[in-house]
Amino acid sequence: MGRFDPLELKAEADETLERTARRLRQLLREAASRLDPFPPFPGAFFTYGIEVEEPLAEDVGRGCIVLAPDGELYELVIGEELPLFPEEAADPVATRKEELKPLDLHPRDYVLYAYRALTKVVELLLERQAGGA
Repeated sequence: MGRFDPLELKAEADETLERTARRLRQLLREAASRLDPFPPFPGAFFTYGIEVEEPLAEDVGRGCIVLAPDGELYELVIGEELPLFPEEAADPVATRKEELKPLDLHPRDYVLYAYRALTKVVELLLERQAGGA
């Protein structure tokens, strides 16, 4: 009988998790592409997105996580830029900065966020189907 290597179990588990994350990424892109029009993010001026809250994911100081129309997950950062011209200072739209920052998630956290996002998209798609029927 061969020698048992516990690390083989861990390697297989990691591979399974990565495969699951890849498949969820495909499903999320497909689902997001069917959500037309994609909803604007509440309170944002320029950004379309769906907030994805996942309390089980590791918190490393991430801000607001959103699903964007491209089916990818991002951190939404909203702030203000200094105006280029003095007349822009009074206009909140001119000084508003909204940025979608790409996320580098561990496959474990990606699976949690992606599943939550996919569930939200499916709910929206079902609501739209029911409203159109």
